[in-house]
Amino acid sequence: MKNTLIYFIALFFMSLGTSYSQHVPLGQEELVAHLDQELSGESAKRNLEFISRLHRMRGSDDYNKAIAFISSKLSEYNLEGIEVIKIPANGQLMYGTEKSRPAWNPSFAELWEQKFEEGKWVNHEKIADFASIPMVLAQDSKSGEVSSELVDIGAGTSDSDYQKKDIEGKLVLTSSQPGSVASLAIEKYGAAGVISYAQNQPSAWHGENENLIRWGHFDYFDNTNSFGFMVSLKQARAFQKRLAAGEKIQLHAKVITDTQATDWQLLTAVIEGADPNLAGEEILYTCHLDHPRPGANDNASGSVAILEVARTLKKLINEGKLERPKRTLRFLWSPEIEGTNSLLAYKPELASKTKFNIHMDMVGGGLETKGIYQISRGPRSLPSFINDIGEAFGEFLNQSSIAYTSGEAVNYPVVSKEGGKEPFHAILGNFHMGSDFEVFTEGTYRIPSIYLHQYPDRYIHTNYDLPAFIDPTVLKRSSFIGAVSGFYLANFGSENLEMLTSLMKEQVLGRSSKMLKFANALPEEEAENLKHYFWQQEMEAFQSIAPYATLSESQTEDYRSYLEQLKVVAGAGTPIESSEPNSSLIYHRNTEIKGGMFSFGYDYFTDNFGKEKPRPKLFNYQGIRGSGSEYTYETLNLVNGKNTVSDIRNILSGEFGPVPLSLVQSYLEALESIKVIYKDPVKIDKK
Repeated sequence: MKNTLIYFIALFFMSLGTSYSQHVPLGQEELVAHLDQELSGESAKRNLEFISRLHRMRGSDDYNKAIAFISSKLSEYNLEGIEVIKIPANGQLMYGTEKSRPAWNPSFAELWEQKFEEGKWVNHEKIADFASIPMVLAQDSKSGEVSSELVDIGAGTSDSDYQKKDIEGKLVLTSSQPGSVASLAIEKYGAAGVISYAQNQPSAWHGENENLIRWGHFDYFDNTNSFGFMVSLKQARAFQKRLAAGEKIQLHAKVITDTQATDWQLLTAVIEGADPNLAGEEILYTCHLDHPRPGANDNASGSVAILEVARTLKKLINEGKLERPKRTLRFLWSPEIEGTNSLLAYKPELASKTKFNIHMDMVGGGLETKGIYQISRGPRSLPSFINDIGEAFGEFLNQSSIAYTSGEAVNYPVVSKEGGKEPFHAILGNFHMGSDFEVFTEGTYRIPSIYLHQYPDRYIHTNYDLPAFIDPTVLKRSSFIGAVSGFYLANFGSENLEMLTSLMKEQVLGRSSKMLKFANALPEEEAENLKHYFWQQEMEAFQSIAPYATLSESQTEDYRSYLEQLKVVAGAGTPIESSEPNSSLIYHRNTEIKGGMFSFGYDYFTDNFGKEKPRPKLFNYQGIRGSGSEYTYETLNLVNGKNTVSDIRNILSGEFGPVPLSLVQSYLEALESIKVIYKDPVKIDKK
């Protein structure tokens, strides 16, 4: 009864957010005060406005211009170790599980509607123009020119969409991505090109703005010898209305692009650590720089936010307001996922030095974007105390911003003069995929990460992702969380252990409350399984401190005892035992194959498993809190030479929701068939 009372009293006081809006976590008030004064959302936005003018496709001339711009700013800000790392990319070179894609440089693309005048077709109305809106040209389009009529193929992803339609040599209108229809429309039925009005990712605002033009793609490795134009839903509906009335629509398309082997440019700089024993350990700030123009929130925002962290911390150090950190702070700008994945394989020494990652992707959207700010934790396969740090400063900002908006006197409002004053309202503690942090947390490298991002954003991947919708205050707050978390980690040691332990004890209460709510939605057996692995994860997160601070046996036992008291109240849980065949098998990771199975532009799994084979059903599985991408990502991460197939299934079920063991087993067997994992160390085939 006493434990129950303590437990719920603690939860009650945790809910009184505004009562601690002035309390700075982890004893970092001096650092917070300096950051609040020096960080500039305005400066970050000025940098963003330049970057957003560039069509920053991987390896392209405009991408390299963005690299040069940021490099010049790093020099202006007196950063150290400024270096452009060049990684050869030719469409064949492999870096771990990443196959490098060459540079794609479009120079001209126009789509015209034509009229028949004086015995010939002449251009009459311009429909799309790359020079005005680069988003109109689908990525990896090839050069070409054609004058032809338009045929509506609907989705265009099945043969039935082409019945009784003659599309050979013609342009096709589709609701799907160009790459999704290429094999049928272009390769099988001979279409000359694709006009796509593919819509954005689903959200509450899906389809409301008829003027949005979405980013379109072909798969580079399919080598489709054609082109695609992207048009708005408004334009597509106008075409469809006229076609349905029997009108013939004649279009003229001309595209000029160039695809060449190149050296990807990845930019890095550091603030060197001062402690000779710790300077070789690095906290790495990352973002992805590549994106079609304008790409303001995605991801010029992350690019300038980590640049603002670099500027601010270096200035405060140079002015003597902050001491140089013990560990080194490193900053990296690269192509999304494919660049990061390649880099860690290309320069493994960088991976070995990186102890923590702070990743920013879409961190500046204002109210117009409808973006939801998230401070996300790493996967269950990688428990770490870093999650408590990012979430603690996020919660501090949540509460201080609410108090500030409400008119209370707040010491550290973290707002920009040219920005908004709205509450922060960041969602804390969930796991999300979709950006470079997942390269670091993947089972090969196991680098804990804090992931700052906004999702959904109604303008993501469209021509409306504009600097006008970026809020300097959101940029400043993103930079604040990154700066304070990274600087704390760079100085973390045994002297910080007491405050961190106290913080983790507080925060496990909140997580256990969420866990119990999730457990209530599950069958009893699955709820008990969830509890078992939840407590296991919490203990492992505490033990992750050990490489960075001296944990005594008494401190470890104290924390273990604390969790045991909570178990009495919430339930200790029991893992599900399985008698199914092969459930006790233990797989090992093939260390010769480095990286995850899927990346932007290249799918290692399918390339090696075979497109002609049915994909394991786990890819399409939808759980309560995760889809196939999360389940497959974590399944491989959990292969460690210790977990059985049943263990992996149970951990996945606690993380994302119950999943049949047979689906997990079939995916593991598929991974084994392409030599990514194995059952017996003596059976590795390194060929």
